[in-house]
Amino acid sequence: MQPHPAATTATDSNTLQQCIAPPRCPLAVRIVAIEIVREPLLVRHELLPIEAERARRQYDAVEPENRLVARSLERVWEHKLRQVEQIEMEYESWRRQQPVSLAAADRAQILSLGEDLPKLWNAASAVERKQILRLVIKEVILDQRRASGHVWIRIVWQTGAVSEHKIRRNVNSYRNYAAIVRLEARVRDLVGAQKMDHEIAMALNAEGLLSAHGRPFSGDEVHLLRKRWNIPTVKINGTEQNPLQWPDGTYSVQGAAAALSISTQTVFKWLQKGRLSGRQLAKGMPWQITLSSPQIADLRTQLRRTNQSKKEAS
Repeated sequence: MQPHPAATTATDSNTLQQCIAPPRCPLAVRIVAIEIVREPLLVRHELLPIEAERARRQYDAVEPENRLVARSLERVWEHKLRQVEQIEMEYESWRRQQPVSLAAADRAQILSLGEDLPKLWNAASAVERKQILRLVIKEVILDQRRASGHVWIRIVWQTGAVSEHKIRRNVNSYRNYAAIVRLEARVRDLVGAQKMDHEIAMALNAEGLLSAHGRPFSGDEVHLLRKRWNIPTVKINGTEQNPLQWPDGTYSVQGAAAALSISTQTVFKWLQKGRLSGRQLAKGMPWQITLSSPQIADLRTQLRRTNQSKKEAS
């Protein structure tokens, strides 16, 4: 049985130690020690006949007139059959070499692994851990509906022990996000502390929170979350209305509209087209538009000419 990836995630050295601990440990560790050696041979012994059968079916399915294709498939089939014969010989040779019973020294060496199982588990690679789990796990049951944003896992071990685990899973929507209440409360707290979106994202990431898709938060994602929860952005002027000009001399949208005698809609349009230059400290923050006196005079002149041309054309 191939263990589900969630089982690998949920299992640590303590869980493994508890579930195959004495009096279960001698049998379980013996199985692990012997089977890890047998595993590569056993996998090939099981898979190669399947591959050979697939090659035979492909050969049988080809039309007789397609001779080149038939010859190619025949060669593949023959190669797979030779591989099957070879692995059967290797497996039988290995099986004959295994002792019917363990010598006292071998048994003591195998059992000593059980006394330091956490060290064995922590030293194993990801592939080796999966091999160990294949040998000691009998059944894995998953339930994604028991708790929102979590996977509930029930592992039945070969020894008869049963362990239950709950791990966070990635979701497509924040409706199913595991820590949605905590996340919203934290965003509101940080906004209340006058933090901007990118600062909120950095704080959430530092606290170990991840987005619904399992990635670190970004300022843009925090902006979308604020819109979802109707949380207003932190403004550079607090809750007051935007002034016509900011203390640094830049203009607000309203100020630029007044200075140029145009509508605020036109200001937004010109910002989008690059005709006006401005910046926002974060999405949703007021615009700070750079306008010098010569620029204002030049733009007003262009507007008069445009309006004059429209009048003459009509």
